[in-house]
Amino acid sequence: MPELIEPTVALRDSWRESAREWGDESQDGAGLWEAEDLSTVEGFAAWTKRLHELSDDSIGVTEDLVPATFWWIVEGGTYLGAITLRHTLNAKLLEGGGHIGYGIRPSARRRGLASWALGEVLERARARGLDRVLLTCDAGNEASAKTIERHGGVLEDIRDTWLGVARRYWITL
Repeated sequence: MPELIEPTVALRDSWRESAREWGDESQDGAGLWEAEDLSTVEGFAAWTKRLHELSDDSIGVTEDLVPATFWWIVEGGTYLGAITLRHTLNAKLLEGGGHIGYGIRPSARRRGLASWALGEVLERARARGLDRVLLTCDAGNEASAKTIERHGGVLEDIRDTWLGVARRYWITL
């Protein structure tokens, strides 16, 4: 049974194996923009610590940063993906990115993990007091679009964003 856990150094080897699978593909939901050096244990530990720090609402909102909670999708000690809940939106995330981002490692796709994790995080968003959330996905990502729609996502539009052409969905909680 999968579970959502806080990022941890204990899964570094499994995460690195997953990173090799991703190759140049973007690992949505993982918070990699906060990483400086993932090749060392120390660098990996600093990254996971930074992800924990970002969940503190007191960090405030800037044009490039909002408070967010990161979880890893794990089963049997294996890193399968990541999902993020941004506690609020800034102008950039309102255009593209939204409240929730997620990614499943290539070898773990087509097992319903994204749908399961999204359902879990929608409940956590509701518990935080959010009444609706924005999710976006690449315009051509049919699998993600279907996942969002299964959870009640209503397509607002498809537009050019800083992430590229994106489908923008709202889910009422």
